[in-house]
Formats: sequence, structure tokens, C-alpha cells
Amino acid sequence: MKKLLFWVRYAMVPRGQSKKEFARDMGITLALLGLAALFCAMLNTIGNSDSAVPLVFVLAVLLTARFTEGYFYSLFATVASVFGVNFAFTYPYFAFNFTITGYPFTFLTMFAVSLVVGMLTEQVKRQGRIEAEVEKEKMKANLLRSVSHDLRTPLTAIIGSSNVVLEHYDTLSDEEKKELVEHVREDAQWLVRLVENILSITRIKDGVVRLKKCPEVAEEIIAEAVDKFRKNRKIPVHVRLPEAMLMIPMDATLIEQVLVNLMENVVIHAKGATQICVSIERMDDQHVRFMVEDNGRGIDEEILPKLFEELFPHAKESNADGRRSMGIGLSACMSIVKAHGGEMYARNREEGGACVCFVLPMEEEKQNGG
Repeated sequence: MKKLLFWVRYAMVPRGQSKKEFARDMGITLALLGLAALFCAMLNTIGNSDSAVPLVFVLAVLLTARFTEGYFYSLFATVASVFGVNFAFTYPYFAFNFTITGYPFTFLTMFAVSLVVGMLTEQVKRQGRIEAEVEKEKMKANLLRSVSHDLRTPLTAIIGSSNVVLEHYDTLSDEEKKELVEHVREDAQWLVRLVENILSITRIKDGVVRLKKCPEVAEEIIAEAVDKFRKNRKIPVHVRLPEAMLMIPMDATLIEQVLVNLMENVVIHAKGATQICVSIERMDDQHVRFMVEDNGRGIDEEILPKLFEELFPHAKESNADGRRSMGIGLSACMSIVKAHGGEMYARNREEGGACVCFVLPMEEEKQNGG
């Protein structure tokens, strides 16, 4: 008997299912059977409901197949239901009677229903897991392609500029040497920002960002992000802040990275932009909106609706002027904002230029306390 139970347990339950998962699914199965029995007992107190009892337990079997993994639990629910209906809800009550007309048919019908539903449910779940794995592999491939693209360009430029200085040091003017060294510094700074984005990506596992949230003063986060951006970029940045201080539960490091990435994206992709405006406003009692605006030519209307759909929307771009993609940055921004329970979108401004916004939820009681 023990060997039979051992075979059933490991043959029917999906491979790799832990004891905790087995206990959970078994708990769901027993709970559904218990609810079905309780409901049928209530029906019996109202009147003769013998015909409805089997249907209730069939429903319990269907729900078991839907909310558990593998065939074992639905088959277990089928056997338990058939014997339970016979014992507790069929005359003579609380006694087994296998001579009832139609009993074998009822057993086979419930068994067949549970088997078919279990197979279909498991197939749907398996298909969902396959699609998730395919999407995960696609994300990894896009990440590697974007990383290789963004790393290769600045590294090639650094090697090229340094080789020119080393090979022609005596013939280059001081101004030319300074210009080449400046190019090396800019490319090195780009690599630093790229590494920061990659570090942000490493905090994303299976599409979920691991956050370290605590109440933060939004104005301070903006100030730190702008100061960090100004150290490496010469484009003017204007900041607009509300009069009231805003306290928002967030992972300060990641939100600061989002703001820096969006400002960097203006420098790289906003054609004709000569200034950036970073602002924050309280939308209502529950939400705060951050905005990064520019006065450039705006975003192509064909790209705008799809800007945040792909994981790395700029990873496949090949810019003739040598500007690098910020695909990783945009991907990290979307993941980080979603992990905070917020949303992100972009639009073109009526007065010209583009505006990229993200909205974060806030807690009213913490705001008042600030």
C-alpha cells in the first residue's frame, strides 16, 4: 500500500514540486471538498437536493483542477467526491451502498471530467510557462545585444583616441591632445553610466525589481539626480518644485537612476534640444507625477505609441553621429516605475519638444507627517 501511494504521489504530482507546494495544493483540494460538503449539507436542510449534490462535487473537482498543479489532486478529489456522495448524501445516509442504480456511470463520468479538465488545465499552464520562458530568453538576448552595442562603441572610441595620442604625441598640438583626452573622458563617463544601468538591471529578477522602499523627500531625489547629471553634461537643466514638501515611499537609488536616464535620453535622442526641465507635481491625494521635458523636435509620432512596448526600444538603432543607445536605461526605467506601482508614458508638447512622465503612488498619512 505504501509503495502504491508513493508511486501515485510521484507519478501524478509535477516533477520538482516541493513539499510546501504539495501541502498547498492538497490544502486547496481538501478546502474545496470541505466547502462542497458544507454546501450540500445546507441544501439538505432546505429540502431534497439529492440531484444537486453530484453537480456541486463536480464543480469542486473542476475548481481543484483549475487551482492545483498536476492530475493527482483532481483525481484525488474525484475519488473522494464519489465515495463522499455515496456515504454522506445518498440513502441510507452515512453508509456505503454500491448497488445504487447508475453509480458506476456517475463514478466514470466524474472521473472522466476530472481527467479531461485536469489535462486541459495542465496544458494551458504548461503553455503559459513555455511562453514565459521564451519571453525570458528574448529579454536575455535583447539585453546581451544592447549591452554589446553600448559597450563596443565607447570602448572603440577610447582605444582609437588613446592610440592617436600615443602614436602622434609629438606631432599633435596641445589643443588636439586636449580634445582627444576630452573624448576619452566623455566615453569613460558613458561607460560609468552604462554600468550603473546594468547594476539596476541586476536588481530585476524574472521581471520583478527588488526594492528597498522607505519614505523619501521627492525634492531631494530630484536635486541629487540633477546634480549628478550636471557633472557630466553641459546642457542647462531647470527644476520646478511644488511649495509643499512631498514624501513618497520609494527606492531612492533607483528613482534617482530613472531621472538621470531620462535626462541622458534627452541629450542622446532629443534632436535640437538646448535645455531640460525637470519637475514634480501632486496629481491628487494618492499620486505624484515626475516630468522630464525638453525643447527639441519631439518624438516621432510613429515611435511614440511603441516607445515603451519593447524591452530595448533603441537597441537596434545605428546612429551615424556616433550617439549611443539608451535602451538599457529605458528598460530599467520602465521596470523600476512598474515595481513601485506606478506608470510611465511619453507625449509631445504643444509648444515643441517632448515630455516623459512617470507617476508614483504616495501615502497620504506619510505626506501629512512630512
